[in-house]
Amino acid sequence: GSWAKKYGRCELASILARNGIPRNQIPDWICTATAESSLNSKAINKNKNGSTDYGIFQINNGYWCSPGRHNDCKVSCSALRSDNIGPSIQCAKKIYRRHGFNAWYGWKNKCKGKNLSSYVKGCRY
Repeated sequence: GSWAKKYGRCELASILARNGIPRNQIPDWICTATAESSLNSKAINKNKNGSTDYGIFQINNGYWCSPGRHNDCKVSCSALRSDNIGPSIQCAKKIYRRHGFNAWYGWKNKCKGKNLSSYVKGCRY
């Protein structure tokens, strides 16, 4: 169905850990996803330049998914909006390897340089 899947912080922490995100980065990833999509896997937003951001990490079709000019993640944009966030995580890891968290405005505006421990408070992962 098209019901949005909204992830809990701790649920997302576990999924990120299982997908190979280093433990020390998990608070940053959860903060980023919170800032970008409010942890909603179905989020979609149009940008002023005509490009579109998809999914829990708001991945842009200008570079990363198809249809788009480059499709560097070799993934369809619609797969980045599915309840299975595995493809979003794999693509986000690639973006991170290339640009770090600075690729995400949400991280720069809401997470950078802040104490993010509250994002994983009480979570086991």
